[in-house]
Amino acid sequence: MSASAISQAEYEQQESANRLGLWLFFASEAFMFAGLLVARFYLWGDTRPHLDQAVALIITAVLLLSSYSMNRAEVMIAHDDRKGFLNSLLITAALGVVFLIGVIGFEWQGHIRPTDGAFGAVLYGMTGMHALHVVSGIVFIFIVWNNGRKGHYSADRHWGVHACAVWWHYIDLVWVFFYPALYLIGTAQ
Repeated sequence: MSASAISQAEYEQQESANRLGLWLFFASEAFMFAGLLVARFYLWGDTRPHLDQAVALIITAVLLLSSYSMNRAEVMIAHDDRKGFLNSLLITAALGVVFLIGVIGFEWQGHIRPTDGAFGAVLYGMTGMHALHVVSGIVFIFIVWNNGRKGHYSADRHWGVHACAVWWHYIDLVWVFFYPALYLIGTAQ
């Protein structure tokens, strides 16, 4: 059944249930990411490997900028600006790809390898799990973009856009905790 075929009250009831499900999913994800942070501090203690600070700062800035473009997409669909909405989604996805290139293309080609004991395990575990979530976010963005291109969203009914935006902001929030844990906290070895 399409979103336009149901009443506004039914839509709002379904959106409320969807919202609850989304936040319960985020809670379960938070435990996984918290476990990775605990592993970092347990295994690395007050040290950290020598990592490329410039690359880390650039990819962090790119990811934070992508949150801005995702927010623009959500605001634009709420104001029925379909062209701006679709363009902002594409910008967000492109920035996500740039982030992945920075992590996989530069950071993973650095001096730390997955076989380098605790340093390698933590670095690749944390950045790899986060990269996997960025990939899922990019796929989600393209699904929402395709649905938006087909006219599935309006100013009144855009739950899918909101869910995608919240997911993307969540991914960015996780990196806000991972970045200092990996690159800033502790004495460089």
